[in-house]
Amino acid sequence: MNTNPPKSDILVIDDEVQIRRLLRITLEAAGYKVRDAENGALGLNEAAVQRPDAIVLDLSLPDLSGLDVLRRLREWSHIPVLILSVRGDEANKIAALDAGADDYLTKPFGGGELLARLRVLLRRAQPVGEVSIASFGDIEVDFAKRSVTRAGAEVHLTAKEYALLRLLLQHRGKVVTHRQLLRDVWGPQHENDTHYLRVHMANLRKKIEPSAGSPSYVKTESGIGYRLVDRD
Repeated sequence: MNTNPPKSDILVIDDEVQIRRLLRITLEAAGYKVRDAENGALGLNEAAVQRPDAIVLDLSLPDLSGLDVLRRLREWSHIPVLILSVRGDEANKIAALDAGADDYLTKPFGGGELLARLRVLLRRAQPVGEVSIASFGDIEVDFAKRSVTRAGAEVHLTAKEYALLRLLLQHRGKVVTHRQLLRDVWGPQHENDTHYLRVHMANLRKKIEPSAGSPSYVKTESGIGYRLVDRD
């Protein structure tokens, strides 16, 4: 009977071949299983399909920025993320931590420090039942793919419409205030621009509600905000 604990699975997202090779050698020598991806889109796909135990992420990628990868990942996952970047200034570190990073290590790095930081992240990580797909009525939202379907047919949402729906789903059954929606989707400078919200919410309802004029799912809390419910 094999009593050895399973190896932790680490995903490396970095566009530099030499860095990926170095990380693979370092991590495999320490007993980790390693997967890698050369850009953000491939990395997000690997994270969704393989569900690694931790991710080592570069900020400078050829397609998406590392911050964009972090933000998309945090829409559905709590996988620990260690940033590995040449950008060592405080502003970049703060931006990465605010976007959802768990730790930050500057290149060039020592293998021992990298492994120590990963061990800390893996010890802290609590197993949670992450759900990358949510549904209500005949609507299904795949957070990993950022896709929405209605009765199996794709629904084309704008970036703002998708962001609103995601926020409502994250707070399902609870009222999300106008200010919170505006701040999270448009930014702090638009907290009072409720006309933006009314227009986009009306368009969203047309795409996901059985009857936009009498919403079944996205309920208006007069003067306060909106709430997503499964049914009346």
